[in-house]
Amino acid sequence: MSTTNVSPTMSHRKKVTTLTFRQKKERGEAITMLTAYDYPTALAMDKAGVDSILVGDSLAMVVLGYENTLPVTMDEMLHHARAVSRGAKSALLVGDMPFMSYQVSVEDAVRNAGRFLQQGGMDAVKLEGGRERVDAVRAIVSAGIPVMGHLGLTPQSVNQLGGFRAQGKTASAAKRLLEDARILDEAGVFSLVLESVPARLAEYISRQISIPTIGIGAGPGCDGQVLVTHDVLGLFERFTPKFVKQYANFHAEMNKAFMDYIDDVESKRFPAVEHIVEMTDDEWSSFLKEVK
Repeated sequence: MSTTNVSPTMSHRKKVTTLTFRQKKERGEAITMLTAYDYPTALAMDKAGVDSILVGDSLAMVVLGYENTLPVTMDEMLHHARAVSRGAKSALLVGDMPFMSYQVSVEDAVRNAGRFLQQGGMDAVKLEGGRERVDAVRAIVSAGIPVMGHLGLTPQSVNQLGGFRAQGKTASAAKRLLEDARILDEAGVFSLVLESVPARLAEYISRQISIPTIGIGAGPGCDGQVLVTHDVLGLFERFTPKFVKQYANFHAEMNKAFMDYIDDVESKRFPAVEHIVEMTDDEWSSFLKEVK
């Protein structure tokens, strides 16, 4: 078997942990993170050597077709988390806590976070918000569940924010973001996603807190980067955020493959001889005698 283009990280890679994240920040090594929602994607991603996989609530939009992330439920998230956990054995797996799974009460937050580990096969959870979520963060961490924070553009607050808009662009907003980052750091989160914030602010925050930052639309000064895989692969056609680098156009490839299939079936080119199963002439003759 050819080993061309096979990543050296494919075989027997050590399990990535929250400690790995911290060590990477200390060494100045970039952390890589992508989203996944199914077994084959998680398997390919894990073999490629990604540090962490987020089962993101972006599932709502890019897989389930909702207008935003708000409608996706815990049961839907857990269904996809289980599929990802079957495919990825080395990456740090993070389950994204969906809207209203942690906002109502601290008890709800701990219970639902626990479900991601017990029922979803995740290693950690992610939740959005700063000082207003600190009680939930502390309680989840106290229960022994690693928590990833998320500040800046927090999609679950899209209605409150007035749409998918960059955050922290004024001095006062930037100061509040920095304060929230410090609050979350002190509350025990192991890392922090910064989404759609000015690059210089993201870099400044990254240097002011002890935990690794993972940027999405926050520039190169973060300790790592995350993107939605459907954006990376060109699978989500509704819109592409400015901060996305598209590495493939699978939507166009899929469309072509489907059109070629339809054409082959309609023109009788498929199925061809190599695609069918046959009986021997003797068995066919016996069959015809049987049914006469």
